[in-house]
Amino acid sequence: MKKITLIMFGLIQTFAFSQTQDLTTLAAGDHVGMNALFDDKDNLYGYVSLYSYGKSGDKTKKFEYVILDKNLNPVANKEFEGDITAASYLGYVDFKGQIILKPSMMDYSLVKSKEVFTPVSMVIDPKTNSITRKIYYDYLENGSFKEINEPKSWKEQRKENRDEKKEKGYNYVSAVGELKEGGYFAVEYKDYGKYENSNSLMRFDDNKKEIWRYKYNTDGSKKLYTTLSVLERDENYMYCILKKVNDKQKTFNLMVLDMKTGKETSNKPITGLSDDTIDNIESFYSNYRKLDNDKTFDDKVVVLGRNYDDSESVGFARMVLNKSDFSVDMKAINYEPNISAFLPKVDKYGMVESGYMLQTKDMYFMNDGSVGILSEKYKPAGQYNAPKTTDLVYIYTDKDFKVKNVQVFEKEKSKWVNSDYLFSQYLNGGKDVVFFYRDYQKDEVTRQKRWNLFINTIIDGKFKQEIIPISEKDNYAVTPYVGKEGYILLREYNEKEKFNKIRLEKLNY
Repeated sequence: MKKITLIMFGLIQTFAFSQTQDLTTLAAGDHVGMNALFDDKDNLYGYVSLYSYGKSGDKTKKFEYVILDKNLNPVANKEFEGDITAASYLGYVDFKGQIILKPSMMDYSLVKSKEVFTPVSMVIDPKTNSITRKIYYDYLENGSFKEINEPKSWKEQRKENRDEKKEKGYNYVSAVGELKEGGYFAVEYKDYGKYENSNSLMRFDDNKKEIWRYKYNTDGSKKLYTTLSVLERDENYMYCILKKVNDKQKTFNLMVLDMKTGKETSNKPITGLSDDTIDNIESFYSNYRKLDNDKTFDDKVVVLGRNYDDSESVGFARMVLNKSDFSVDMKAINYEPNISAFLPKVDKYGMVESGYMLQTKDMYFMNDGSVGILSEKYKPAGQYNAPKTTDLVYIYTDKDFKVKNVQVFEKEKSKWVNSDYLFSQYLNGGKDVVFFYRDYQKDEVTRQKRWNLFINTIIDGKFKQEIIPISEKDNYAVTPYVGKEGYILLREYNEKEKFNKIRLEKLNY
């Protein structure tokens, strides 16, 4: 789980143990970002801190990365030439154990508008501390691969698309990715603007020789078409949702492809809930932000979506894909009557008191298939009113996706803040979870600002809360961030005094 939102505040609490690092002394450039790195099992790997030295060529900018281990010890650093349109990068660890620096923000200030292009990612090999530009491939309509060395400008790409559409009547679209098991995977289709067809999934070996091809939506049109979306993939199978549309009628199937041959291993209908629910089960958006709404276990894949009735969200839906027999179990809980039995003020559509709504902030998947859903009472901004948040609401479900309990965490009203929720981490190999949020209060005697950091653990199904008092002090902002298990990372920052330190603080759970 890598769902982290940064909120600023200052610290006055003294913790029992601390490990510290000064980000300003790690490199001479301007600090442009830092983020946590996780391995392929969502375990904390360490951190990457990025620094910029400015323009170094017509199309390049000089950066430096510093890799920290999970104890904040610097273990590697190197300067590199990135694209001039990159403002900063976010790091992640890929299936090869390489650290990928993906451009996270664009910098338009150093190029003309007609020269703007999408910056490419960089690849760090931790074994050799070397960094190279990520190699991308295009799969062409004639069946060949083309290595992309330099990205084209947006203006040039638009012109090529217009010319192709004028000549052929469609744009040929493809994408290529590497496979953990070796070789490449590609998708292709023809885009006619209002519809698409001639879709294919393809697998290639290390020499880019085609192993298999799965075709679908061959003659798709505006009213009659098929879509395929990949839910999960392992070395043996690819699990997909196949949707067929005939005018306003929709059918859904779980289709399983053999990864070695591309043949259909299973194709079973998905039923039991509304078309809108099944159609949107793969993605979960809240306040325009996409949440991580699934988790893969050895024996199953669990997905959480919204439950829809007549196009309105009325609760939550859980889909469990059983890997042993390729069966699908669909269940739903609604605000009424399931959640309202524990939270009487909630109505059919998730609205609570005084114009507030339950806005989903996070979700936690346990080994037995149970799901925890964390929401926050949120009131959007009006013409003359600021956005507000109040209490957090945690919904407990059991392995059969029935509501066991609803816990309300009362907190003060916050204005102009979209959320007081911070972030979460799985504990004990994914069996348990901890999540963090803040609360803003005024001391009744001193009237000074005071924050509380709330640390909430759910271990063996039992809830425990720890509260740490926090307050602004001397214009130093402190940002809580994800740390190794049993710790929280705090970044203390003052731009005027060029103070930028991080430290790990031990927690008592």
